[in-house]
Amino acid sequence: MRVVVDLSRCEGYAQCAFLAPEVFRMHGEEALMYDPNPDDTQRDLVLRAAAACPVQAILVDWLQGQDAPVEASAP
Repeated sequence: MRVVVDLSRCEGYAQCAFLAPEVFRMHGEEALMYDPNPDDTQRDLVLRAAAACPVQAILVDWLQGQDAPVEASAP
């Protein structure tokens, strides 16, 4: 999983830091720092954090091969 935060859009509400503190953290009162490649164990927390962002500044991208959907093969 890859996380990208549009820092020009982020307004420092810190909902993400509250919901996924191992991935997102505030540096001072306004600067957000984050792990762009969090461990898969953080998946649910990162998705909740992205959904909770009031300005929708967090994008979660699935890296090819790791989380790609598996298609059923025809018999």
